[in-house]
Amino acid sequence: MRVALVTGGTRGIGEAISVGLKDAGYKVAANYAGNDERAQAFRERTGISVFKFDVSDPEAVNAGVKAIEAELGPVDVLINNAGITKDGTIHKMGYEQWKHVIETNLGSCFNCCRSVIDGMRARKFGRIVNIGSINGQAGQYGQVNYAAAKSGIHGFTKALAQEGARNNITVNAIAPGYIDTDMVRSVPPNVLEKIVAKIPVGRLGHADEIARGVVFLVSDDAGFITGSTLSINGGQHMY
Repeated sequence: MRVALVTGGTRGIGEAISVGLKDAGYKVAANYAGNDERAQAFRERTGISVFKFDVSDPEAVNAGVKAIEAELGPVDVLINNAGITKDGTIHKMGYEQWKHVIETNLGSCFNCCRSVIDGMRARKFGRIVNIGSINGQAGQYGQVNYAAAKSGIHGFTKALAQEGARNNITVNAIAPGYIDTDMVRSVPPNVLEKIVAKIPVGRLGHADEIARGVVFLVSDDAGFITGSTLSINGGQHMY
């Protein structure tokens, strides 16, 4: 049974991915950053192991991966899903807002991939899926930090895919559109209505729709797909 690590894996899209992978037969390690109570409730509800570490800290990631491998086994599947927002137009954005988003959303991809890639290369197998965003493809007002980080994920994916291919390590990205999560639901109703009006299918996406994309990309059936970005956005941005 293959082991899958999902960063930011206890809530929102990450929770759906963790549950989807478990249902598909993987041993799942769900990483989380800070909310112990919510993480433990997730563990009790799903039976999925949870591991607390800061994905923006390389040393913390290395220690976290070692703990996961000691409990569950070598990580064969990595889903880089962890992400935060600290929105604001650039003339009002402080350096810490920029740095924190870049390090958490983009730096974490390097940290986690670097921590598992040697094992994947040695075993001649790996599946990596990085969660980007429609806003990394199209940009978004007030999100120069978030859009830059997510756009960087797409370039990171294509470069790492070329490095991993000869060792049967596929690296792909998923770019979700607006998904019905707590973060999106916190948007003021009048703003949310305008967002939905721009989605051709006429609704928000569901987290389990992203999860199904992940489950496919990490499966043996997707072994010839690498360096690709799968846009799941209801037709809002065709890229």
